[in-house]
Amino acid sequence: MGFESQIEEALADLEAAGLRRRPLRISGPQGPEILIDGRQVICLCSNNYLGLAAHPLLGAAAVESAYQEGAGSGASRLITGTMDAHWEAEAAFAAFAGTASALLFSSGYAANLGTIQALVGVGDAVFSDALNHASLIDGCRLSRAEIHVYRHRDADHLRSLLRQHRGRARRALVLSDSLFSMDGVVAPVADLASVARAFDAGFLVDEAHALGVLGPAGRGVCAAEGIQPDILVGTLGKSFGVAGAFVAGRESVISFIRNRARSFVYSTAPPPAVARAALAALPLVRDADDARAKLLSHARRLRTALREQGFEVPHADSQILPVLIGENDRTMQLSAALLERGVFVQGIRPPTVPEGTARLRLTPMATHRSEHIDQAIAAFASVAQRR
Repeated sequence: MGFESQIEEALADLEAAGLRRRPLRISGPQGPEILIDGRQVICLCSNNYLGLAAHPLLGAAAVESAYQEGAGSGASRLITGTMDAHWEAEAAFAAFAGTASALLFSSGYAANLGTIQALVGVGDAVFSDALNHASLIDGCRLSRAEIHVYRHRDADHLRSLLRQHRGRARRALVLSDSLFSMDGVVAPVADLASVARAFDAGFLVDEAHALGVLGPAGRGVCAAEGIQPDILVGTLGKSFGVAGAFVAGRESVISFIRNRARSFVYSTAPPPAVARAALAALPLVRDADDARAKLLSHARRLRTALREQGFEVPHADSQILPVLIGENDRTMQLSAALLERGVFVQGIRPPTVPEGTARLRLTPMATHRSEHIDQAIAAFASVAQRR
């Protein structure tokens, strides 16, 4: 069997398992309502939590930068790709994170992949939450460090693993999301930080889904808990409405990552327009207390209503609401039925979530109106019998 035939067979297996994904074509700006194949529907599955992706100030900053600084950066950061916009954005996001230094990456995936690979390697050990994001998992694998997985949000199990394995590792690094993107629950970051310190391990926290939404001025779970991890990763494509990511920490740590992270060293720098748009978003995020309150109010209302309808929605106090369905096919059927009723909620299936835990992942935006939430609740009520 030739290579192409082998791939076609593998694709057929994905189809049979209900795991083949086909992206929908979205027209126009990202907002509380979007156009799918020319039809306007309520969007309840975007990470554009504060609704900034289509904010005119961000667009204006990007356009002005593109005219003045060019559409591209021309090279990797350590060649000629580092421009004023990158330096200014890094200084601003370091201040936002409360650290001495920060480093821009082209994406959150690239940030986690490169940072972990830079900090640990053969002879080292990483300790990763069982439900960490794929980028953290892949960073562990790429690093070639010894990998230990602790039970989800279980600081006591982390302590046990560190006690058992830390002694033979040169360096150790503890990893956790701060807000788990598929479950909507927060990590016990203060407990994890305390355990990591007790064993001279570094502590990396990915604040991707918490920044902009949780903590004082939207600074995330760590800021809310009053702790400063050794490495804080934040993405700019969610609450900040742009693209890319930053890694923040002490100057020595960031300098080391700058020189060793392969996804930084060997990637063309993000366009300066992206950095300028992120800079424009920063004060909007800092001052968005009213928007944060509205967003979380939408989430609480949806969570209460869907539970009353009999859906299984785990308890959490964040903007992410998983509606647990279980079977892949049933999940996608419900997603399609909701879309027919004008509400777009994407189904999430393995390998993004564990086998048997397929779900609909709801994420309201601060820019949704009350009537949007009314319509979503009504749509779920009408498909409740299909569960």
